Amino acid sequence: MTTTRTPAVGTPLSRLDGPAKVRGAVPYAYEHQVTNPAYLALVLSSVTRGTVTAVDDAAALAEAGVLAVLTHANAMRLADDDPELAVLQSADVRWRWQIVAAVVAESSEIARHAASLVRVSYDEAPHDTEMRTDGELEKPGDHVGLFGTAEGELNNGMPDADTEVGDVEAALARAAVTVDATYTTPHAFQHPMEPHAAIAQWTAPDQVTIHCGSQGVSDARRWIAGTLGLPPEHIRLISPHVGGGFGAKTFPQSYAVVTAMAAKTVGRPVKLALTRQQMFVLTGYRAPSSHRMRLGADRDGRLTAIAHDSVQQTARAKKYAEQVAVVSRTMWAAPHRRTTHRLVPLDVPVPTIMRGPGEAQGSFALESAMDEMAAELGLDPVEFRVRNEPDGHPESGRPFSSRRLIECLREGARIIGWDRRDPTPRSRREDGWLVGTGVAAGSYPSPQLPGNATRIQAAADGRHTVSIAAADIGTGTWTTLTQIAADALDVEIDAVTLRIGETGLPAATSAGFSSGTSSWGGSIDAAARELRRLVDEEHGGSIPSQGLDITVTAPVNPYASRYEMYSFGAQFAEVRIHEQTGTPRVSRLVGVFDVGRVINPKTARSQLTGGMIQGISMALHENGVMDPRHGQIVNHDFAGYHIAANADIGSVEAHWIGTPDSYTNSLGSKGLGEVCVIGTAAAVANAVHHATGVRVRDLPITLDKLLRR
Repeated sequence: MTTTRTPAVGTPLSRLDGPAKVRGAVPYAYEHQVTNPAYLALVLSSVTRGTVTAVDDAAALAEAGVLAVLTHANAMRLADDDPELAVLQSADVRWRWQIVAAVVAESSEIARHAASLVRVSYDEAPHDTEMRTDGELEKPGDHVGLFGTAEGELNNGMPDADTEVGDVEAALARAAVTVDATYTTPHAFQHPMEPHAAIAQWTAPDQVTIHCGSQGVSDARRWIAGTLGLPPEHIRLISPHVGGGFGAKTFPQSYAVVTAMAAKTVGRPVKLALTRQQMFVLTGYRAPSSHRMRLGADRDGRLTAIAHDSVQQTARAKKYAEQVAVVSRTMWAAPHRRTTHRLVPLDVPVPTIMRGPGEAQGSFALESAMDEMAAELGLDPVEFRVRNEPDGHPESGRPFSSRRLIECLREGARIIGWDRRDPTPRSRREDGWLVGTGVAAGSYPSPQLPGNATRIQAAADGRHTVSIAAADIGTGTWTTLTQIAADALDVEIDAVTLRIGETGLPAATSAGFSSGTSSWGGSIDAAARELRRLVDEEHGGSIPSQGLDITVTAPVNPYASRYEMYSFGAQFAEVRIHEQTGTPRVSRLVGVFDVGRVINPKTARSQLTGGMIQGISMALHENGVMDPRHGQIVNHDFAGYHIAANADIGSVEAHWIGTPDSYTNSLGSKGLGEVCVIGTAAAVANAVHHATGVRVRDLPITLDKLLRR
């Protein structure tokens, strides 16, 4: 099986699925063809908390083409009482715009019109929807592992809610210089281009096929199966192409379950596509958070204490907790340190992960405070960070598998011309604009998750079919996994046929936590190594005429317990603030990242610049405004909730160190899909301070916050 060929990994290959997508030949969830589908429309609650006392569906049922109206009184019974997934199981209303009924009809237009005719009566109860940092606060439970769960609680990979090393309060009291500031982040929404949609079709009384945009079909099948009360193997989940996710398609939400319920009721396939407005409520969001940062340092600019005390909003019905302070456990050396997480349970929809979950919010606080401390010390912000580079993980003490953050900082400073920077705020003006530059650093875990298997079917003609239930959410998985397989099998790209995105394939973990390439690619590499061993040792170096068919589960990474595995990055922002209007613009953003071996430079650069742009959007624009009287986000559409568009973005440059990591996986790669958004908001905020002298600690940075100060 040895040939002379150009390695595929490291080649800036264009996306293999690109031409089909451009032609519109790639079906997304709602576009799959089924015979004689019915259509579903949802009725959402008009109260924030209370009980449904009556549902008047007579007018809806009288409409021609209406097949059924589902309510809590007649909907199929589910096996799970999960407050988010188990829809229409009780009369309880736990947040505004909760699903309280659903209409099935012959067309989507009829279904939506009939849904508007359903009248629901309620017995309202007092509600609480206002974010705060005092009063009823709860400590999240301690869980080990990603997405650990407990009754009524969902924990996003935070093994310990609180950690403490040394005596933080004493160290802060002794410190020569201190910073004590609070930073906040607002509601934010993922909102990919493809709306959340599902098609459900029961192929037997206890077997259902669901087309549903998913970041991980294996995990989603297990969760949906538990809700429907079916064995996982009785559910086929299909999601080969996903039009973006940013975390919102990781966990299966209620829309997929209610579509399956409706299909069971009417005995035919049912289709549902959420409206953009409904997505603001039914598909999760990044919860508001508050971070009190306290830093202590000596006069030489070395940190002596770090305290990061965080509070985040969650739903009273299902207490999702995110690791918003964990980034402060990883980044900088200090002998005394503490992080805490607290929750504010409110009568609101359930939050979920959003790109760079936890670290994106926490890094804004930490890296803003680091900038404030550098200013207090009179030190260059880059040099201050270099002085506080740790020898190993600051809390666990274990060595990092690789950490080239100083290289990222030095290279980013060189590219943006940091040495020409006058550190004095308001020192640079150009054509009526105040110009400033800022820096921030970030990190994100880079794990190789267990639970991935790969099937390889090798034919005598040299073709190979590689199957794994991975996901392509727009990141280029179809291409990068093909490249990995080609090199591992020592064949050309066109000799590999990749199959991903459905539950009939060997199980795979979800696309998230910057784990996809490491976990899926490592699994493919392990299977290919086994295939080549079989060919060389048992078949004389050639594939037998009948071919070979093997399935291999990836081994556990032997280094996982010995090293801390993270990706790192440094972001440098140049901003311009109009002196008369206060309008902020990011004119240039430079990111340099330590992401190990890069599989495909073209798709990698796309991922990195996309995350950086998302960070600009977080810094300057995105803000879901809650009306606490009604428990509703008032700007729940793209007219009121602004996401950065082309006109908002200047120059964005992504660079990387590119040195392989010997321990993360057999490929030497590290995650890059999350670390690119982490630190961006702080870099922008620090640049705004340099430009104006105004320190904005509450995102987003809007002109009103600059003008009034």
